[in-house]
Amino acid sequence: MPEHPTLRIQGTKSRSLLGRKIVLGVTGSIAAVRVVELARELIRYGADVYGVMSNAAMEIIHPYTLHYATGHEVITKLMGKIEHVEFLGMEGYADLYVIAPCTANTLSKIATGVSDTTVTAFATTAFGSGIPIIVVPAMHETIYRSPVLKENIKKLKQLGVTVLEPKLEEGLAKIASTEEIILEIERKLSENKLAGKRVLITGGPTVEPIDSIRVLTNRSSGRTGIELAKAAYRQGADVTLVHSKPGDKLRAIREIKVETAKEMVDACMNELNSARAAGNAYDVLISAAAIADFTIPELRDGKIPSGGRVSLTLVPTPKLIAEVRREFPELAIVGFKAEVNVTEEELIERARQKLAKYELVMVVANDLAGGGMGDEENEVFVIRRDDERVKRIKGMKSMIAAEIINELAEVV
Repeated sequence: MPEHPTLRIQGTKSRSLLGRKIVLGVTGSIAAVRVVELARELIRYGADVYGVMSNAAMEIIHPYTLHYATGHEVITKLMGKIEHVEFLGMEGYADLYVIAPCTANTLSKIATGVSDTTVTAFATTAFGSGIPIIVVPAMHETIYRSPVLKENIKKLKQLGVTVLEPKLEEGLAKIASTEEIILEIERKLSENKLAGKRVLITGGPTVEPIDSIRVLTNRSSGRTGIELAKAAYRQGADVTLVHSKPGDKLRAIREIKVETAKEMVDACMNELNSARAAGNAYDVLISAAAIADFTIPELRDGKIPSGGRVSLTLVPTPKLIAEVRREFPELAIVGFKAEVNVTEEELIERARQKLAKYELVMVVANDLAGGGMGDEENEVFVIRRDDERVKRIKGMKSMIAAEIINELAEVV
């Protein structure tokens, strides 16, 4: 039998879920219209997705829609193949059960052991076999605030279920974004190489004001810092990202927004000191930001008049790694070293010098003459303190970030 056309997109965006079989339960929320997008994105990340629908879900979207989205026949009732056991039983071949969207009715049934729909029967079976469950609620905000529902959510969490909290907007408890759901799935199915670790990451450019309008900055897009934060989270870390770039917030990753080099240094030092004082110190700092080397000592009020010549006095900015190393000698630090138009040997030698000077665990080096800053792709060299070998990584920044985190997990 020929392959379903949908499966031709498998693994086209990422291979992080390649070989993984995910059962996707759909219930009767209007957010069920989002399931096509979610299923196809999971396939693009490499997963094999199988749909299960409740009767209420079929009043929102037709099973043919989910069949198209997944490339597999949809399970709408349990028959002689005992599908819930086939997928999620003791010898079932699914890796994960995701219920998205999950109504309040279904959530409460799962919490109390009721198995009167296909979706809830699959959940009960998954509990019995120890297959992980992720629940993604969607409902009206007033229902979500019900103390009974809150108690059932608490119970599910105590049972080991991951509950991906909704976004409270416009009187609704809206389903989490597709990106957030996939990130949580990747974390659940990863090797969790950084489980229990706290990681502080800097990313993006800094912005140094000249007057009330103009600034000094650089071409950094901030993409590397964001991808590093996601990669560390996937591997089980508790992640804080200090950066200046706007964009959709990933609620799983704590963000601290800054603008200037001084603000970035101060934010990092405050965060490290506060965590240590609270007995929950960070394990790693990844200093990936393109922090300005110079700033303007005095901000000009208003706007400097156009048309004339302007002289600017620049002064050095504080060095984040130097200050952190002085205050936190025990902290594992990953540095970045960017050069322009140098030989590969010179680039690696300068990276090794930085490695030794600041007692880093790892340095990521690249030559910006070949691109990278502001681009979606890059080529970097990873130099580790404990290894004489140099690892070259080339490709999308998401893939590079994943490789950097894999290397980091071996040294912390």
